[in-house]
Amino acid sequence: MSEERELLRETVAALVDKHASPEAVRAAMQSERGYDEKLWSLLCEQVGAAALVVPEELGGAGGELADAAVVLEELGKALVPTPLLGTTLAELALLAAGDHEPLEALAEGTSIGTVVFDPEYVVNGDVADVVIAADGENLTRWTKFTAQAKTTMDLTRRLAAVTPGETSVLGTDPGLSDTAALLIAAEQVGAAARCLDLTVAYTKDRVQFGRPIGSFQALKHRMADLYVKVSATRAVVNDAIADPTPTSAALARFMASETLSAVTAEAIQLHGGIAITWESDIQLYFKRAHGSAQLLGPPRDQLRRLDADIF
Repeated sequence: MSEERELLRETVAALVDKHASPEAVRAAMQSERGYDEKLWSLLCEQVGAAALVVPEELGGAGGELADAAVVLEELGKALVPTPLLGTTLAELALLAAGDHEPLEALAEGTSIGTVVFDPEYVVNGDVADVVIAADGENLTRWTKFTAQAKTTMDLTRRLAAVTPGETSVLGTDPGLSDTAALLIAAEQVGAAARCLDLTVAYTKDRVQFGRPIGSFQALKHRMADLYVKVSATRAVVNDAIADPTPTSAALARFMASETLSAVTAEAIQLHGGIAITWESDIQLYFKRAHGSAQLLGPPRDQLRRLDADIF
């Protein structure tokens, strides 16, 4: 990771530590808009989070996809609800289509963007100002639309059903679902890493038979296996983001979904019954794992795609 990107990561991590405690995350996910508007403003003003993929000549930071992925991974660690994923994808769609007019407000964070892959489950669809649909062939701007928030298992990810009114074709879809897969995979890696950290910390404090349960060899092996799984997945996701292709995106997405699901399942087991109570943060990670795995199609769809690409 470059020095500049590491500084970006540290800056976002500091903001998250200060403004996105577990209590703040719960308040944000239950708020009217589904995210902390104050924290969103700080991310945009102090980090330029919403401007990362927008070229400097268009009012952005002139960064790369990997920069956005670094921020999303840090936000994913604490399950911070923000409209960054949808806004970044909307910006990439507009850049691909050469429609620059909405970019300034999106880069400033004063407008919220989203991309529709499945109109029944649109990330931040009910709070978005700029809505673009991507069907694998075309990008279509929905200039008028109606949105209805959905009740979902993962309360940290705001979803809505969006119905188009007036639309206009922008251009050719550059494979935006693959880009979305990579960004979601980065989020998933962050969530898996933090969930594992929380589990390791718990096993050091939880005492059974006069010893911390983390000292038992069998549990050490299980947590070590999870650490290897998270590390291997991060490497695959980072490589895919550095050199994105449809095949690498499918592999990254599949591995990230499987890893987060595995880590959260083990976390439930190692925490015991407390993990499924509302007071525990582990249940939020478990719900994020299962909710994220279904976005853009379940892991088996990625396996079929890999099978078709490779064989």
